[in-house]
Amino acid sequence: MLKIVKTSVVVGALALSNFAYADVSEALANICTIVQADDKGELRKKMRAVEADYRLKLGDYYSGISCSGNSLIRTAMLSNAVETGELLVKKMPKGDLEAPEADGKTLQAWVVENGLQDSPIAAVISARL
Repeated sequence: MLKIVKTSVVVGALALSNFAYADVSEALANICTIVQADDKGELRKKMRAVEADYRLKLGDYYSGISCSGNSLIRTAMLSNAVETGELLVKKMPKGDLEAPEADGKTLQAWVVENGLQDSPIAAVISARL
């Protein structure tokens, strides 16, 4: 009898973990649109909700999000979304800002390569690093 209860608990925990992953994806589904629209209040609200519901900080899910092949900060720079871009840079751990992204380029190298050094977001990145 005890073995059945333990097995049921393990199966239930596995089912919940898969369900929670799907919910995180749903919770972050429109984050690219929010960043592109430069809606700082909505982005802050979304980040707080994900942190409260799933105990995930920006650094935990940042690398898993791609907006048309770009990271969230890159998307903000390309969309000239200064407020959301600055918020993302300030919320990211410094080590993650220095790390290469999915294409192997660091954020600073990508900024220089794309000629975006004059962007206010680039200034915030440089100040953080």
